[in-house]
Amino acid sequence: MIPKHHCVVANAQDDLQKVLDTLLSKDIQGVPVIEDETFRGMITKQMIYQRYFYSDDYTDKEAFLNSVTAADIVEHGDLHITEEDVFESTLTAFKGFPILAVTDENKHFLGIVTRFDVLEQFESAFGMKKQGVRIAFASIEAEGRIAKLSELIRNHHGNIISLATFDETDRLARRIVLKLENNENVDVDRFLTRLEKSGFRVLDVKTV
Repeated sequence: MIPKHHCVVANAQDDLQKVLDTLLSKDIQGVPVIEDETFRGMITKQMIYQRYFYSDDYTDKEAFLNSVTAADIVEHGDLHITEEDVFESTLTAFKGFPILAVTDENKHFLGIVTRFDVLEQFESAFGMKKQGVRIAFASIEAEGRIAKLSELIRNHHGNIISLATFDETDRLARRIVLKLENNENVDVDRFLTRLEKSGFRVLDVKTV
């Protein structure tokens, strides 16, 4: 989370000219709208432009920008999570916006998370920033399979960079993506053979 004192925000009573000037000067698409420390929603350049384009009350752009406030057009009050929400929930919460507000249980604004930072964390979870051997394989859903995999890795002196599992569509098998350090102590071919003999079905192997 980027804490609120480092965030660019709009106050609910700011006129749209001030909001637009901020968006343009900071080269950003949108900001949270705050009123008395409470998160009200989001405002974007596109929302401002659309409101003016479809407005029947204003023919003069300057009059529109100086008379209408952020509170008048703010939307997407649901684009927020709390500090207690799990990290994985952030990715599906963005709804097309590049930022997501973080609030407490009373919607008091605490900061933001960005889509860029979330994707960086997923890259880290998959070990994408460290070179190694990526092995994708499938396993039946059975107790002790991860323990068996750990034993195989240990016996072959492998160092794990990342490990992720996914449900197969038939729900009777699980896909596993393992990334190991590519070093001289690991005989990858021998490790793959042992995987197959232990009931794992190797799907793909790449050095990445």
